[in-house]
Amino acid sequence: MVNNMVVLPPEVKDVILKQKPLPIATADNAGNPNVVFIGMWKFIDDETIMIVDNFFKKTAENLKANPKMTLVAYDGESKKSYKVKGSIDYLEQGDKFEEAKAIAESKKMPGKAAVIFHIEEVYNAMYGPNAGERIV
Repeated sequence: MVNNMVVLPPEVKDVILKQKPLPIATADNAGNPNVVFIGMWKFIDDETIMIVDNFFKKTAENLKANPKMTLVAYDGESKKSYKVKGSIDYLEQGDKFEEAKAIAESKKMPGKAAVIFHIEEVYNAMYGPNAGERIV
């Protein structure tokens, strides 16, 4: 279920596009955190990111039990950093799954699922007086 999706501002999208690999954070139902780097992902639109699950173990368990996720991106050149929060759909069949699987297979990797990340909150993650301020 998607709550209040927001449009990602262009400057935030630019920073995310520069972050390679992209760190994502999940938590289990007890609140135990898990952070991994992802390499296969793409913007579906300005409100949604598709992530390819190649080798998720704890991350997949967390997302199935608690479909919330956070990513953070930093651009050393512009000295900007953003934290993006939202909910996910974990898809193991259907059109988006097939698209994710094709992306993975084109790189000779497995494609176990498509994680559809619905952007709901965006924060300034840079130090200074605006640190932690919600942007959208």
